Amino acid sequence: MAIELGGSGRNKTPKRGAAPSPRSALAAATPHTAIAGAPPNFLTLPHQISSWGNFDHGDCVTAEEAFAKACHQPEIFITDQIAMAWATKHHVLEGANLHQVMQWMQTDGFHENGKTFDDGQIFSVDWTNPSTLDSAISRGPVKIGVAATQLETAWRTTNGQTGWFGLGFQKDDAEDHCVSLCGYGSLAWLAGQLKVAVPAGVDGTKPGYALFTWDSIGIVDQPSMIAITREAWLRSPTTVVKSGKMAEGHRATA
Repeated sequence: MAIELGGSGRNKTPKRGAAPSPRSALAAATPHTAIAGAPPNFLTLPHQISSWGNFDHGDCVTAEEAFAKACHQPEIFITDQIAMAWATKHHVLEGANLHQVMQWMQTDGFHENGKTFDDGQIFSVDWTNPSTLDSAISRGPVKIGVAATQLETAWRTTNGQTGWFGLGFQKDDAEDHCVSLCGYGSLAWLAGQLKVAVPAGVDGTKPGYALFTWDSIGIVDQPSMIAITREAWLRSPTTVVKSGKMAEGHRATA
């Protein structure tokens, strides 16, 4: 199956819609502990992705949940209509905090084709610790809350086509968007997986992350990711399938 790399965002205005999770939720969360054996490079690359309504609505927190389900094998593609209906039902079509949505998804996930796709147990992730974050991503997409202004500028460099680069971001604590980290490794390795070139003058040996947002997957260098991220979460397992087998992501490692 050919990989649909996204890019339907051309000539569209991406929306945001994330609010910071309560500090009490972060403080009470069980932290993810790094597990030995994570590969040096890792990527979960679904064959089909979408915006899941995030060009028309501020449902980025729900859209990220749909992307996380797409990171399983056999892939679970939640339609835009189902994602938006779920967000509407839970009153988060135009904004939500990350932790609240994950809690709802644990007991009332997406319903499609006679099955329910829930979230597993929720763990907080220290995104500033490379080994901890890499370990978490190797177990499933990591849901993060970010300040999106610089991210949107990077996304626009390719008109929303998968393969954009986010480099040199400055610190920004104004969390207003939810995205997903689905891979890590050297910038050159990630670029190779997405079939794009590392920008001229950029050291391809430096570490970076594959990041989903707005119907695309781009590459963000490690300092830039840290500069804009305000919270990070792992669902373990990422997806709990009721009345069906547990899905498991297609993974590329090296």
